[in-house]
Amino acid sequence: MGYANGKYAFGFCDRTGFRYKLKDLVDQYEAGRPTGLRVGRDVVDQDQPQLELGRVRTGDNNALRNPRPESSLPESRRMSAWDPIGGGVTSLGSRTVGLTMTGETGFIKVTIS
Repeated sequence: MGYANGKYAFGFCDRTGFRYKLKDLVDQYEAGRPTGLRVGRDVVDQDQPQLELGRVRTGDNNALRNPRPESSLPESRRMSAWDPIGGGVTSLGSRTVGLTMTGETGFIKVTIS
């Protein structure tokens, strides 16, 4: 059984109730699946990318398997650190005043009664 061409046919939007040409009604999708609603092209909601997180590859492999770093250079054996507390060496040969950080380790005893 075939369908009529529908050249002059019209339909009503399931969301707004407005009259459209039947060819201008499109399926509404949510999470990649049709909801069964036929809506006008100007009121269709685009599917949200947040709903497709299971389909998008989110893995980001940063580690190398069995790396072989250069070990013969003295620079490769040196330990380096980043100093986030500003400071540096002043003209007096010491760290900048007021930017020295200290820390302690110890134990904390918690008693619940």
